[in-house]
Amino acid sequence: MQLPRALWALAGTALCCLLLSALHAHLRREGQLAAGTCEIVTLDRDSSQPRRTIARQTARCACKRGQIAGTTRARPACVDARIIKTKQWCDMLPCLEGEGCDLLINRSGWTCTQPGGRIKTTTVS
Repeated sequence: MQLPRALWALAGTALCCLLLSALHAHLRREGQLAAGTCEIVTLDRDSSQPRRTIARQTARCACKRGQIAGTTRARPACVDARIIKTKQWCDMLPCLEGEGCDLLINRSGWTCTQPGGRIKTTTVS
């Protein structure tokens, strides 16, 4: 008599796990981000000025505790919140591989200098 009850309990537990897994997968498809990831929501470029392109992007992130939205290797990423609070922007490695990072004088952003001398300036708002 104990064996059928145990089998029913096991079957019920398996069914619950299956339903929870399906619900979780459905929510992720509906726009949920995995913890520690980011996605670009909007990206606008303005090339109306000669030799200058102004780009603005908005990102959506689902960061873990102690992290906040930032930039790593020119892509949105979750970074240590301390970096943002202290405005030590280059600590989050915002530039591409091979580029040099320098803080702006007023700490409102950073510059990435390419080996050929081209400079990309990023300001935080």
